Amino acid sequence: MKKYFYSLTVLLLSLAVLNGCKQKDYALGDLAAPTNLTINTVIVGQDATHPNGDGSGDVKITITADNALSYKVDYDANTPVDLVFLPTGAVTKKYTNLGLNTYRITAVAYGKGGTSSTVTKDIQVRSDFTPNPAIVTNLTNDASKSWVVDKSVPGHFGVGPWSGSVTPEWWSAGINEKVGCCNCFYTATFTFTKIASNSYSLQVATPDGAFTKTGSLTTLPGIPASGAEACYGYGGGTNSFSFIPASTGIAASTPSTQTSILLAGNNTFIGYGALQKEYEILVITPTYMYLRIQGTETGNAWYLKLKSI
Repeated sequence: MKKYFYSLTVLLLSLAVLNGCKQKDYALGDLAAPTNLTINTVIVGQDATHPNGDGSGDVKITITADNALSYKVDYDANTPVDLVFLPTGAVTKKYTNLGLNTYRITAVAYGKGGTSSTVTKDIQVRSDFTPNPAIVTNLTNDASKSWVVDKSVPGHFGVGPWSGSVTPEWWSAGINEKVGCCNCFYTATFTFTKIASNSYSLQVATPDGAFTKTGSLTTLPGIPASGAEACYGYGGGTNSFSFIPASTGIAASTPSTQTSILLAGNNTFIGYGALQKEYEILVITPTYMYLRIQGTETGNAWYLKLKSI
């Protein structure tokens, strides 16, 4: 009898092991990409008299598709591709290039298993903007004024997240912090000139080189393809700039003047070479300017404090 029960026990255990080793089959189901992907746009202020909007540059964008799990959007095909995640598929985008401009919006809808569908839409949007005269006067003295990074104050350079924060919470420079490694950061001058009504230029002079990262993280001419963050030879440059409504959406209470400096071309910069071309003016007085700029590593927001000379 004992032998019988022993054999039965072994048999049941063997069956349990075999059953546990059976491979389970998983199925994702239909992996068809999302369908009926559509970009709907409403240009704010658009009517029969103002077919391209009221000049605010604001456009309400809604992306819809069947069987979509998430969406991303690139707002302008004329700039490097930057697909932004849209959890709900809806956003209000402010276009800031002055005058009447055509933008190509690209939307991507993602479905099961990473499948995706893409669609584009062209829109024409008008943006009219006149900066506060006090900002122009403080920056240019209504003629010409030069600025340098103010190494004498804490926080003259710093970095934090581009989204969800408006402070350099990751790192903030101490007084004179870059003197030892990169004194070119403090000897570079940035001269802003008012040429005529709504016409401005920036001249950059760097007697000790430009403080920047290298390779694809800067667009400045002559910077090597690789190397550490440092001072690099740069012959200076002059180019136009314009004032635009700040595109970041930061509230005026941050503080922010709601106004940005937009540099034309790729041969000028302010303060640090590895930055985008829109510099939001948080604060400006006749002697002090505080800027917030998206880095070429686009998850970063950089902060600069400058003084007039």
